[in-house]
Amino acid sequence: MSLPEPTSETMDFFRQCLPEERLSDFLQKMRLLGEFLYEMNLQVNLTAIRETGFWSLHAADSLSPVHDFPDLFQAGKRIADLGCGAGFPSLVFASAFPELEITSIDSTRKKIDFVNAAAEKLALSNLKGIHGRGNELGRKTPFKGSYDAVFARAVASADVLIREALGFLKPGGSLIVYRTPDQYHSELDFLKKWKKGTFRGTQPFQLPDQAGTRMFLQIKQMREMH
Repeated sequence: MSLPEPTSETMDFFRQCLPEERLSDFLQKMRLLGEFLYEMNLQVNLTAIRETGFWSLHAADSLSPVHDFPDLFQAGKRIADLGCGAGFPSLVFASAFPELEITSIDSTRKKIDFVNAAAEKLALSNLKGIHGRGNELGRKTPFKGSYDAVFARAVASADVLIREALGFLKPGGSLIVYRTPDQYHSELDFLKKWKKGTFRGTQPFQLPDQAGTRMFLQIKQMREMH
């Protein structure tokens, strides 16, 4: 099955995230990415999302934090994608914002191999895939304390993500977790008892093409007192 074109609803969503002058190049890169993803998915299990859901469930969902965190997508920001899987959101971020420096991290070698191959295919010189575990890399140079934000789209719980992600952050940096409202509310008890930082949930919104309701959990570690 060939990759379908994005619907008008998804195009409207992209226009809310990106300036018009970036849209054409972004769409071209997403088409290349989608075709490569599903070609490789026949050989290696990379995604369970069908081609018909690529634009809404991969591209639009990945790009959606731009609405709530525009300051994290400014030139010079360093971003890590923890548990990147097949490169969502990091490949989408790198395509939309070439001025960012992005590190994709996953403990599964075949997925990192795909991410690096996709970055080469899309000529994304601002992205590098690293094979490793977050709780180990976050304690080591050059990763420790080096990122303005860590994004996590994986389904790991907040306590696991806090343990694995906070070591990567610069002082004042943010862990941004993709969540549904149900997932967020299920974690509130833990978050309210967590005393080492602050958290907030964003307002829920609808992804295009009835792809579901999304929100974000933002976590900041309390700065150490000197």
